[in-house]
Amino acid sequence: MSHYNLILVILGVAILAVAWLPSLLKKFPLSYPILFVGLGALVFWLPLGLPNPDPVANSGFAMHLTEICVTVALTGTGLKIDRKFSLMRWRAPLQLVMVLMTITIGVFAVVAWRLGGMLPASAVLLAATLAPTDPVLAGDVQVGKPGEGREDNVRFALTGEAGLNDGLAFPFVYLAIVLLPLAAVPMAERLLHWAWMDVGYRIAVGVGAGWLAGRVLSFLIFDLPHRVRINPEAYGFVALAVTLTAYGVTELVHGYGFLAVFVAAVTLRAHERSHEYHTEMHEFTDQIERLLIVVILILFGGAIVRGLLAPLTWTGAALGLFLLLILRPMGGILTLGRSRVSWPERLVISFFGIRGIGSFFYLAYAIHSHHFADAREMWAITGFTVLTSIVLHGALATPVMDWLDRRHGRLTAVELEEQQEAREGEAAEHVR
Repeated sequence: MSHYNLILVILGVAILAVAWLPSLLKKFPLSYPILFVGLGALVFWLPLGLPNPDPVANSGFAMHLTEICVTVALTGTGLKIDRKFSLMRWRAPLQLVMVLMTITIGVFAVVAWRLGGMLPASAVLLAATLAPTDPVLAGDVQVGKPGEGREDNVRFALTGEAGLNDGLAFPFVYLAIVLLPLAAVPMAERLLHWAWMDVGYRIAVGVGAGWLAGRVLSFLIFDLPHRVRINPEAYGFVALAVTLTAYGVTELVHGYGFLAVFVAAVTLRAHERSHEYHTEMHEFTDQIERLLIVVILILFGGAIVRGLLAPLTWTGAALGLFLLLILRPMGGILTLGRSRVSWPERLVISFFGIRGIGSFFYLAYAIHSHHFADAREMWAITGFTVLTSIVLHGALATPVMDWLDRRHGRLTAVELEEQQEAREGEAAEHVR
């Protein structure tokens, strides 16, 4: 009971901090995820008798915890995008997902295999794990709340990319599993099954089920007669319903649930765009997401001090830095070469390929369901890459985005918040 009560105290303090820290840190080049990783490292370093948060030994728990966090985050991500979907309007995020992510996986897998000495299956899995950007930890470089209007090219591209690639990276995770030695089934037959099932069928079902879920929920929320319409006080619970229903149903029919959740949220957002429901739903999902982030980051910090990075070699660290500092930036610049995005915007988009909770999920999923001999090495490389991304991108997000806003004659996030607070104060004074 003492350990249980201690965990409750730690969670209580952490949750209070996540409600307070964002407003405190908004003017500084520091993001709250850095502090929570540090808190987790401190708590698990102290002789408190806490269990070892080893993601390899506890792969099932790690998989489900990160899974629900990413799923909730994708709902919030889809709901806050104001831009209507079309191939032209969404050209930048589609390029980042369809072109850049595929190239990143291919190049990184070859480098990890040929230069890093990894087995082909492990190299592909590590590439698929680290290639997608994260919808959870990238809030500082994403669009604002629904209807807020902060949807410039950079924020929109990074938000749309983070929403789409957490589903579209899954085929490459399955490709890594296909490449595992299995004498019972010929490789050609396994690759054929992967192509039609894991690439074709699962993506199609994910998009279709997500669109259908979004349409059905739009009807239930907005188009039913008032006497049977959902109570406005329950809008937050509907957010959870969108998440769980779209994800669960899609997974039951073997589609990509992450993709379905994001498509459902975007479809729902397109219906009655000015309705206050979208803001309330986003705020509800944002609160749940922050709660889950706190738990995961504390456990991540604890895993680091308990030996998560012990198997990390100089080669593994070089692979992570190669991805963050060379492959993603150069690939992003080349991918967006013919787009209408300006050079400063292109540089920012290319640099802020933030890695995070989604990478933890993919790796935990593959290792939980199949045996990879170098699982601990892959966790070490992934942990190092995510930690580096949290520190590097977290420290630079605020100053870089403020610089970009001022360059385009826009108010910064802090200035907009201060302006809003001033308006609210004037309105309250007028009422009095």
